[in-house]
Amino acid sequence: MRNPFKRSGSYEYTTGPNPSTSFNKLKIVAAVITFVVIIVVMFESVVVVEAGHRGVVLYVGAVENRVLGEGIHFIIPFAEQVVPMEVRTLKYVANAAAASNDLQEVQTTIALNYHISPDKANVIYQQLGDDYADRIIAPTIQESVKASVAKFNAEELITKRATAKAVIAETIANTLSGRNIIVETVFITDFSFSPEFAKQIESKVVAYQKYLTEQNNLLAVRVIANQTVVQAQAAARSNVAKANGESQAIKIISSQLKQSPEYLQWLAINKWNGQMPYAFGSSALPFFQLPRATTQQNQSKSSSAFASAQ
Repeated sequence: MRNPFKRSGSYEYTTGPNPSTSFNKLKIVAAVITFVVIIVVMFESVVVVEAGHRGVVLYVGAVENRVLGEGIHFIIPFAEQVVPMEVRTLKYVANAAAASNDLQEVQTTIALNYHISPDKANVIYQQLGDDYADRIIAPTIQESVKASVAKFNAEELITKRATAKAVIAETIANTLSGRNIIVETVFITDFSFSPEFAKQIESKVVAYQKYLTEQNNLLAVRVIANQTVVQAQAAARSNVAKANGESQAIKIISSQLKQSPEYLQWLAINKWNGQMPYAFGSSALPFFQLPRATTQQNQSKSSSAFASAQ
């Protein structure tokens, strides 16, 4: 019997991969991979050197003979690598111990300001590495302090501190300059000695201060003595001058007396204070003689007055 629901000439449908769809997916994956590779390559081919730094270029681990300055640079991706090296002023502090020329133990602290030579950053990295401070600066400070302090006595390290500092700084600078490290300034905080030597220094300073005090006192005594001598000499010269003056006066008076015997009477009258002097005895000399003519006139006047009265 014929099935009425069955169509004659029916078609059968089969399922399977679509070639066009698969090709499109491959294209998308390849594009994504290509984009990622391009991004990675671009990222690896560009390097930025920050301010105050230099870039040391390594080609497959080997240091190249070029140094990158600040800014953006292009390198070979995956083959070249850039190591940053700081060229700004850096500070390094180290404690050092040494022995002076008189075998006194000395301890000090050195503060060093320095920077590496920008053009030789690749040489420093190749020879010393990026931890060059601990490799070369620390031992240089120790050796320089020992070699320099040995040239001075312990007391000279105190009295000639500036000279000792200059010698230490020069020794450190000369040593580090050979390794392309430029020293800017060297600071020496202080020199420390053993307690026994510190007591000796203190005692010596006290004794020296006492010596200066005694010297000042002696100088004051000498000044006073010199003043006394000068005053005595001045008084002696004054007495001599006075004696010479009196001698000249006596000579003048003697000369005047020889020429005029009444010169003494004239001096007495000029120096008289108006009071009559007292004289006792018959041999007393008169203070001065009144003129005789005046005395005779007074006597005659007295006789005339007496006669008229009679």
